[in-house]
Amino acid sequence: MDRFDGFFQTIARMQWSDYVDIALVALIIYLLMPLIRTPSTMRIARSVVVLLVVAWLTDALELYTLSFILNQFLAIGLLAFVVLFQPELRRMLDRLGNVRLRNFFGFEKPTQEMDAVISQTVMACEIMSREKVGALIVFSREARLDEYMRTGTQIDGQVSEQLIRNIFFPKASLHDGAMIVREGRVAAAGCVLPLSDSHRLSADLGTRHRAGVGISEVSDAVVVIVSEETGTISVAVGGMLKRHLATKTLEKLLHNELCPAETEQETNLALRLKQKWQKKEADSDEK
Repeated sequence: MDRFDGFFQTIARMQWSDYVDIALVALIIYLLMPLIRTPSTMRIARSVVVLLVVAWLTDALELYTLSFILNQFLAIGLLAFVVLFQPELRRMLDRLGNVRLRNFFGFEKPTQEMDAVISQTVMACEIMSREKVGALIVFSREARLDEYMRTGTQIDGQVSEQLIRNIFFPKASLHDGAMIVREGRVAAAGCVLPLSDSHRLSADLGTRHRAGVGISEVSDAVVVIVSEETGTISVAVGGMLKRHLATKTLEKLLHNELCPAETEQETNLALRLKQKWQKKEADSDEK
């Protein structure tokens, strides 16, 4: 009861600034969670949770020797944390640094019509799959991928089936790298991407697939991969690879990932309102 009394007394002493402070912290955490929810950052989070649980258990079970070792480790924990997880922390900071502030706070909604971009991409992938031409197409979303664009050639061209096929033509100078599509335009090509070291990937997958999964692990990008050996089409999102996709499945998946749900909801709402208004007018005419 004393604890509850102390809790309620603390609540009673809180001022309006304390509530604003708590609300802002909660908002920041809510906005940051989607940005850092990647396999690498989740490994960091799991390590921290395990360490805290073990430290609590050693105190509860009175394991003095193990508790002493953990306390010594926690005393220099920040430095050890940075050293052990330096690659993951760097990737997380790169991702946060590439996010546009206007999109981060939700002030800007995407206006680029993605239907034509997706249609042209699917057409190009269908042809390249049939001809067994390798391709690696990265669609950036919140993360702008500036670091990886600088490794390639800047293009800033309209997405078209002909341009995509020309970039990945086997004798073209840019065909071995990745093409990055940003804001509905081909931003760069011939880009170098980080390779995934995930053990879940099949041993028969080559560098192109590992690069596609790698960029999806460190960013929120959607990656389309066409195999040069088999012609199969794959998509990597969030470190997960979906293989052997048909063109219809590819088109549907890209629509789900690249077309915002808010736009679809607004369109459906406008359509329902229009139908309701037309029905109301029809009823009025009948009367």
